[in-house]
Amino acid sequence: MLKPGVERERLGLDPKVETGRGKNQELSLARAGDTRWSSHEKTLLRLLALYPSVIDVLEYIETSGEDSAHQSQAHGLQIYMKTFSFVFYLHLVKHILGVTNILGEALQRKDQDILNAVELVRSTKEELQRYQLEGFDSLLKDVTSFCDKYEIEVVNMEDEYVDPKYKRRKTNITNRHHYVVNNFNTVLDMQIQELGNRFNEVTTELLICMSSLSPCHGFSALNKLNLLKLAEMYPYDFTFDEKDKLIYELGNYIANVKEDTRFANLNGVSDLAKTMVETRKHIDYPLVYRLIKLSLVLPVATASVERCFSSMKHVKTELRNRMGDGYMNDSCVCYIEREFLQQVSIEDVMQRFQKMKPRREQL
Repeated sequence: MLKPGVERERLGLDPKVETGRGKNQELSLARAGDTRWSSHEKTLLRLLALYPSVIDVLEYIETSGEDSAHQSQAHGLQIYMKTFSFVFYLHLVKHILGVTNILGEALQRKDQDILNAVELVRSTKEELQRYQLEGFDSLLKDVTSFCDKYEIEVVNMEDEYVDPKYKRRKTNITNRHHYVVNNFNTVLDMQIQELGNRFNEVTTELLICMSSLSPCHGFSALNKLNLLKLAEMYPYDFTFDEKDKLIYELGNYIANVKEDTRFANLNGVSDLAKTMVETRKHIDYPLVYRLIKLSLVLPVATASVERCFSSMKHVKTELRNRMGDGYMNDSCVCYIEREFLQQVSIEDVMQRFQKMKPRREQL
């Protein structure tokens, strides 16, 4: 915990860093709960800003800790955090999380735009690849500047690398080779490969084709070629003759739904399917309706769905294993939408409770 004024100026803290919550609290590290469904970028930014204060806290625990285990742990952390390697890894991971954070936030949105998400995946991979080719020198400059600021010994990149575990064993590689090849390139390769595995070409193309069915914004994403590709991905659901017929059916369908006001202001493929049944267009365009049904049954779990199922485990515990659906739903909403619930004042809750029915006592 830091207090304003001279202490903040003495530590050289960045004035742009957001303050934390709490009485008399100006700045703090991000809590574990704040990063549960998001990037740890904020945690690393806070750690960089609070670095001297963290070192002071570790020094205090080392000398005045409640037991020897905490003192020993604080001593080890303090030594490691004053090394060039720690500062290097800290800045490297901070940059990677900064690049990927935009993509992470986009994938966490409840109103996901598949096309934008796919483009963000592609641009994120390209930015990581560019950084891998050109970013080491700029990273080294930032690391060196940080080390000079806090009097941390800077490693000479041309000296031979010394393994901290086996200091007497010769490695026959320079520090530059160790940090570039064994660390910088390896970490970025892992990140790029992870993005490639989660969003490979087949999955990406399938998502792009599915997004062409979206009725949002006046069917702006509607693309005939992508829908024909989508049909090709389901060879057992469309015969050769049906694929040929689908070409003409799509042309009529696109011209029809764009002019029909009943299809305006739809929010998703599920709304499109309902409206087609209500207007009986699923009979006029059976092949298009089949494409819509295939896209609906495709198992795609968004981050919001994962949050909901995870929240149920916290709400319905062994001690609270008997609750009605209504109470269960209300409890889950409060747990899932914590960010919005924090904006509701206690006074509003009390007034809402009081107005539900007449009560003997006023809160």
